[in-house]
Amino acid sequence: MQQALFGGGCFWCVEAVFLQIRGVEKVTSGYAGGHTTHPTYEQVCQGDTQHAEVILVDFDEEQVTYSQLLDVFFATHDPTTLNRQGNDIGTQYRSVIYYYNEEQKQAAEHTIQTLKDDDLDIVTELSPVPKFYPAEEYHQNYYAKNPSQGYCNFAIPPKLLKLYSKFQHLMKDQ
Repeated sequence: MQQALFGGGCFWCVEAVFLQIRGVEKVTSGYAGGHTTHPTYEQVCQGDTQHAEVILVDFDEEQVTYSQLLDVFFATHDPTTLNRQGNDIGTQYRSVIYYYNEEQKQAAEHTIQTLKDDDLDIVTELSPVPKFYPAEEYHQNYYAKNPSQGYCNFAIPPKLLKLYSKFQHLMKDQ
């Protein structure tokens, strides 16, 4: 099992996307990249912990590669807006890839450069993996537990539509 750590806005949204991918065994929402130990959701939302909302992805590289996960990551959020995804504004919503090893770093650098070569102004932060703090239990698998929640119904379906149309070959049901 391999791990990936991504932040691309609200972790409810990013988690809902990655749970659909074949080979993704587990997704844990949490916080990383800040200075507060054991931060709470309320602290992170205040914006002064410097933590990003992130997801920790446990995946089987025999079923899905890290590069494929990067492609999904970049296609399902806006990596050109600094500290913002849609209506979510603040450093906790920044686009960030935390890499575990040199191979992940190189794959991320390659993907970012490819996007820049396509004239996209990518602002995604690329850093070594910091301490990861799992979010409170009620945040885990949030969309599946709260399918009628207003924000989720607004923000997640367009991301899933992109996922289904562009990455059908990576879906669990295929």
